[in-house]
Amino acid sequence: MITSTSNDKVKHVTMLVNNAKARRKEGLFAVEGIRIASEIPENMLKECFLSEGFAAEHDISEIFGYETDPVVVSSAVFKKMSDTQNPQGILCVCRKNEETADDYLKERRSGKIRLLILEGIQDPGNLGTMIRTAEGAGFDAIIADENTVDVYNPKVTRSTMGSLFRVPVYYVNDLAALIDDIRQSSVTVYAAHLNGEKSYKDIRYGERVAFLVGNEGAGLSDGISAKADELVKIPMQGKLESLNAAVAAALLMYSL
Repeated sequence: MITSTSNDKVKHVTMLVNNAKARRKEGLFAVEGIRIASEIPENMLKECFLSEGFAAEHDISEIFGYETDPVVVSSAVFKKMSDTQNPQGILCVCRKNEETADDYLKERRSGKIRLLILEGIQDPGNLGTMIRTAEGAGFDAIIADENTVDVYNPKVTRSTMGSLFRVPVYYVNDLAALIDDIRQSSVTVYAAHLNGEKSYKDIRYGERVAFLVGNEGAGLSDGISAKADELVKIPMQGKLESLNAAVAAALLMYSL
């Protein structure tokens, strides 16, 4: 059992939890909690850490459904590693999906496809909710610009409730070029926008569709909005101008 916070494994996990740059460099990320741990595919699990109390009370094989050799740490050490106020006692280091958006899209030049494209989403809870909703609505993937919050941020991974492992999320450094590319493969791109002429409910959607959703405060940039085939609006009552970004994305995704 590891009892020192100076242990190299402990320091490495703490770095992955707190440092997005380290996560990108190493291709690893950490998730915490029984629910999300039970969703991890075997090929993505690199290492599992348990608090001594958790290890004494749980059969780890029942959580994963496959064999793993967990590292047990003291309760004090686990609290140091954890990102939560009241840790459950299980934390896993996982391998990131290294496939790129280009790789993904090359295999999907024809047939039905549903994409959610994000620009500048900043709130981890919003991104996590969008990922979870995308799975529920049957969307295939999410593509985001590099100004969008890191999908492997612990607050994002927690709020996905495991959907992170089933809905791929890709980051691109040129969102405009990506939109041009998918339009050339017959994907119709709709941008959620206050200046949309039609309600999202009045559109007849085809088999190949992408929705654009922008930053919580500023919405979509003019340059990205201009790349869409059509601007669509969400009708508002009262004095509201817009909805929360995750709510707007949910309405759009469930309209198909």
